[in-house]
Amino acid sequence: MGPKEAEPKPGEAAPTVPRVVAGRRRAMLALLVANGVGQAAAAAATALLVKAAFDRLVGGGEAGSAFSLLPYIGALAAAAALVGWLRSRERIDAERLGQSYVHALRLRLFERLSTLAPRALEQRSQGGVMLRFVGDLNAVKQWVSLGLSRLIVGGTFVVGALAALAVVNLALAAAVGGVLALAFAVALVLARPLRERSREARRERAKIAANVNEKVASIGVVQVFGQADRERRRIKRQSRRLRSAMVDRARVIGRMRGLAEGAGAMASAAVLLVGAIEVGAGRASPGTIVAAMALVGLLMAPLRDLGRVQEYWHNSRVSLEKMEGFLATPTRMRDDPGAPHLDPGPGRLEMDGVGLEGSLGGASAVAEPGSVVALVGPNGAGKSSLLAVVARLIDPDAGRVLLDGQDLAQRNLESVRRAVSMVGPDLPLLRGTVERNLRYRCPDAPEEEVMRVWSLCGLEEVLVDLPDGLQTKVRDGGKNLSAGQRQRIALGRALLGDPQVLLLDEADANLDAGARAVVDRVIREQGRRSTVIVVSHRAEVLEWADAIWRMDGGRLVTDPVPAA
Repeated sequence: MGPKEAEPKPGEAAPTVPRVVAGRRRAMLALLVANGVGQAAAAAATALLVKAAFDRLVGGGEAGSAFSLLPYIGALAAAAALVGWLRSRERIDAERLGQSYVHALRLRLFERLSTLAPRALEQRSQGGVMLRFVGDLNAVKQWVSLGLSRLIVGGTFVVGALAALAVVNLALAAAVGGVLALAFAVALVLARPLRERSREARRERAKIAANVNEKVASIGVVQVFGQADRERRRIKRQSRRLRSAMVDRARVIGRMRGLAEGAGAMASAAVLLVGAIEVGAGRASPGTIVAAMALVGLLMAPLRDLGRVQEYWHNSRVSLEKMEGFLATPTRMRDDPGAPHLDPGPGRLEMDGVGLEGSLGGASAVAEPGSVVALVGPNGAGKSSLLAVVARLIDPDAGRVLLDGQDLAQRNLESVRRAVSMVGPDLPLLRGTVERNLRYRCPDAPEEEVMRVWSLCGLEEVLVDLPDGLQTKVRDGGKNLSAGQRQRIALGRALLGDPQVLLLDEADANLDAGARAVVDRVIREQGRRSTVIVVSHRAEVLEWADAIWRMDGGRLVTDPVPAA
């Protein structure tokens, strides 16, 4: 059983989802409001121009000649051009707003990801985490750029259009407004199941994402053990459930879109019915009805957009709930930017009653500067947990880890990372070039330091066998390289920057004799510059270790090493 998730320590607040209305995005929202006002003004001008032109045309005589309508036609063309430009500008500003918010949210998510201890991250599937950065961010972006933006612009436009219609004829405005209000009320009722339908669809999508992500990483297991048919059936079941969930969601969305279209048709019918009454009573002219119909026609596009607002809203709510949960994940290590930096020293490492629930029970030991410590014990004894605490991949629940008398948990995390380096099975190579991997820990290392490390790790032999030398592409985890090549590059990456403490977690496992010889050389020679802790099952490592730490059931016992 792994360690229990720790609650955030006092004064250590988890990051939260950033606000949409913040910083430069306030100005972007203001531009969208102004855009809505501009579109409403253009629609009002269009309605008034149509009314005047129609009344002039049906008035007959010279005043109603086609030539006299040219100014109206020109003005209507200008209004149409303005609306077209505003709609184009709206889309650009809305996308800019959505991308700005998603950019801030993406950085917040990655910031949290980069501070999570590997053990905290292990409790989440890779597919689920990827969904936060892809599907969930896209759902939020759609809400901001297609939902919120259209709500602002479309809402402003509808209010402005109704106000213009009220100027033309109050009864017509009341009729259209009543239809839209009724449609809005019905939409609220129809949208009630949408949140749950969206949540169910996302849940099924996450299951498929996690499953496919696992199979991509381990397709060989499926093939070697002849389980391709069973896995296909599993995907088929998951896909059917997702299909059903998406159809249920689409059913609710379809009703809302149909309502938006129906509201437009009902508004047109209301204009004709009320308009006929108004014209018959002498309170409106035929031009008033034509103008009202023109306004309703202009309302159709915003009504369609507004019909999708709740769809985007509920999708984004479900996604934001998942993001908030991810951001609230305890990191299991503190990173106080105001903490003092770790002062340089000879590298004396001391563990003082280090405890980690489920893994370590009060471990105490001292590694002298420049010594090589062999850390041994059966599988599951807590060796990797101890190294993780020393590397500050997780902070202990009890006790302290001291480097030259300084509590690592109380020091700036960046300075600890410079002082302590590590090689282990859970620290694979990254995608990119060989050079990027070698320089990953210390990109600006001086050339003489680079050459020292390359010589120590025998990297010249590796580069000779690679097709493009340093620029050879490394696939996920370095799977296109041999085990020995991967380990030499990983050793070089860890050594660059000359750490005070070097942790090697079974760095010699599953290697050929040549690669093991390189690991041994690194341990012996780097041991003169750093304090080295080695987890190894090889007897020869114990022969030249300066100290032996034995672990069993989370307990640490130090064995004296006989004098040579």
